This record gives sequence, C-alpha cells and structure tokens, in this order.
Amino acid sequence: MFKILIPVDGSDLALEAVRHALTLVGHGLKARFLLANVQEPANLYEVVVAHDPNVLREVSEAAGRDALRAAVDLLQAASQTVEAVVVQGDPAQELLQLIEAHAPQAVILSARGAGALRSVLLGSVSQALLGSSPVPVTVVHPVQTD
Repeated sequence: MFKILIPVDGSDLALEAVRHALTLVGHGLKARFLLANVQEPANLYEVVVAHDPNVLREVSEAAGRDALRAAVDLLQAASQTVEAVVVQGDPAQELLQLIEAHAPQAVILSARGAGALRSVLLGSVSQALLGSSPVPVTVVHPVQTD
C-alpha cells in the first residue's frame, strides 16, 4: 500500500494537503498516511523558566498533538489508516529524517503555513523538500476563492 507523508502545522492551509490526499484516494489510490508535526526547539527563555526539560518535551508533544488533531480526524472520518508523529527540530531536516526512517513513497504538503513567520518557514520547508527529498513531493497551494 502506498504510504504518504503529510506535514501538518495545525493551519487550515495544511488541511488542504490532507484534502488533496483524500481526493487522490477518491480516485482509487490505496494509501496509508503518516502525519508529522515538527515543533521548534525550546528557546533560551523557555529553558530557563521551565527548569525541567521533561516539562518542555511534554508541552511540545501536547502542542504537536493538538496541531495534528484536525488532520487525523479528517483522515479517520474517511476510514483511512493514519499514524501521527510529533518531532522537534529544524522542520526540513526532521521531515527528511522521517522520510528516511518511515520510507513513504510520496510527500504532500501545503505551500504555506499559518501566520507570517510560519509562511516563510513552511515556504522554505517546501523548497528544501523539493530539492532534497528522495521521494516525489507534491506542494498544494491554497484554493483561491473569489
């Protein structure tokens, strides 16, 4: 069965990638899905204030699971097999490591994330994956509404 990695940042735009994948399934693609959320590492302030690295990991994991929830729900509602992971680090590097570790046959991601900083970040992530991924990458652009 075809395995597809879909990076999800919790934005509505990231759900467009999930909807695109479901469109492919609707056209007969037999697939299972690996959803991934990449959390940014804690900054110095967070490390100093938290005093406990386990607390930071738990908060990061919870934030990642929350960001994945809508995408997981969408795929499960369509009776699709889905695995969800939360990792921490540089988004492009972490996604490339997930590709290596989980061996999906393709990646589908949105062109932009949530917010101005996220837009730049996910734009750079899609560029990095397009240039470095060993598997095909589909970049889904937002649906234009007039």
